[in-house]
Amino acid sequence: MPRFAARYAMLEQLLAEGTRYVFGNPGTTEQAFMDALQDYPQLEYILALHEGVATGIADGYARASGRPAFLQLHITPGLGNAMGMLYNSYRTHTPLVVYAGQHPQKGGSQEPILAGDVVRLAEPLTKSAVEAQDAHEVPILLRRAFKVAMEPPRGPVFVSVPANVMDEEAEVEIAPSTTVDTRARPGPAVVERIAQLLLDATSPVIICGDGVAESGGQAELIQLAETIGARVHAAFSAELAFPSLHPLYAGLLNVISAAGLKGQLSAADVVLAVGTPVLPLLFPIEGSPFAEATRVIHIDLDSREIGKNWPVEVGLLADPRLAMAEIVARLKETMTQEQRDAARDRARAVETMGGQMMQALESAARSRWDAIPINAGRMMSEIAEAMLPDTIIFDEAVTAGGYLMRYLRFAETGAHYRAAGGGLGPGMPNPIGIKLARPDRPVLSISGDGAALYTIQALWTAAHHKIPVTWVIANNSAYRILKLNMLEYLGEGASGRKFVEMDLTQPAVDFPALAAGFGVTGVRVDRAEDIGDAVREAQKANEPRLVDVAIEGDVRSRWL
Repeated sequence: MPRFAARYAMLEQLLAEGTRYVFGNPGTTEQAFMDALQDYPQLEYILALHEGVATGIADGYARASGRPAFLQLHITPGLGNAMGMLYNSYRTHTPLVVYAGQHPQKGGSQEPILAGDVVRLAEPLTKSAVEAQDAHEVPILLRRAFKVAMEPPRGPVFVSVPANVMDEEAEVEIAPSTTVDTRARPGPAVVERIAQLLLDATSPVIICGDGVAESGGQAELIQLAETIGARVHAAFSAELAFPSLHPLYAGLLNVISAAGLKGQLSAADVVLAVGTPVLPLLFPIEGSPFAEATRVIHIDLDSREIGKNWPVEVGLLADPRLAMAEIVARLKETMTQEQRDAARDRARAVETMGGQMMQALESAARSRWDAIPINAGRMMSEIAEAMLPDTIIFDEAVTAGGYLMRYLRFAETGAHYRAAGGGLGPGMPNPIGIKLARPDRPVLSISGDGAALYTIQALWTAAHHKIPVTWVIANNSAYRILKLNMLEYLGEGASGRKFVEMDLTQPAVDFPALAAGFGVTGVRVDRAEDIGDAVREAQKANEPRLVDVAIEGDVRSRWL
């Protein structure tokens, strides 16, 4: 076996894993790693100015590439800085391998500056957190990390390496991590049972999540929905696994309001949840979100999620794509003509309902089409007409998201990624990672102004590495989502109450000036008719650009 210093063994192992990028923000406890990088030009270091930004870029890359991203953080404070974005990755099961340096193993009793138990700090938001004890362990722990990050449920894995270990030498084995085939097929009996429940349903609903995309099951999901005439809702997921332009798509589940969620599901007699937790909500609720007579089927590769909160009629631990394919095959074998006719009638009803919902949003937007500040619906309409073909959207529009789903609709999957997990800020860094993973497609991110300010430093990374992403800031000069949540909380008691420190004014934030400070050209748009030209110019520039759009922030209507 070859003999390497651990810092070189680490880089050799990264190459064995097919790693191309290292995302990070360096520090003194990682200086051996950073020095060794110059001997490995095959690895490109993507520098971020804050660990949260680095984490967001890595998350976007992993999500779009389908492979673990390698993220380098800096000991205790750096890991702490990354925790908000790492929380999102943990909740959305993004495969990350996270490395942070540590002080030398000797002298810890002196409590040196930056010292801390990074393993315990990382544990709550990772699948596994370990610290290497000697040079021989480094490639072993990295192989294990890449393996565990990809095993269902996917997620971040943390490895700490003390500075003295990085300088030690050892004979090591460098080999790719083991790939575990998790494509478990369902047995015929459970396929039959699920097929029968769906055949007997008069109002079936499908809820889909990231597990569908991870299994490559988007086509099977479409076939299943069309076969039974079911409306499809997307859960709080990082990637839209069902085409938003499809007539059976019924939008996102309401994760804010328990009453709203129950309203979406109240008519369903059978709910099929595929590749998603059931159900991630912002606030805990009492009782079940399902009607008493609703039968729930849950298909996932994460056994912990099946039946975790509410009982299910059928829980199936299986690969979503393979399970749906076999269910569709069984349905087509056994469906009567009467059942096919009923499915077609349901599909037409879902399409009609969807059209009514889109028309309601259109009418709300049109009622303030020429408003100044700009109506959010008008903004989304102008973006949709102007953006380049094949554009991939990253959506952290927050309160303007309803209009985004109205006007930016896609006939394919893999074109719409979303901020999920709950922590604000991925709208700035994540699209950088997506662009690195999919350089052949234009990438445009729509972010609320409040969310953008959490990670605005991402602009510098895009400028420094010449990564052409276009950001559109939906700027209502407020934390509008907090205002809406406050109205939900207060109910009728909201009359006469004020919003304490929820406005981003006095002074207003100058996003084009901020962009210029980070080396990115930005423009301010105050008139709706100028949005299209600004977006077209930004995307055709083939460099990072920012478009700051002044939109309405009134909370009298959720759709303003």
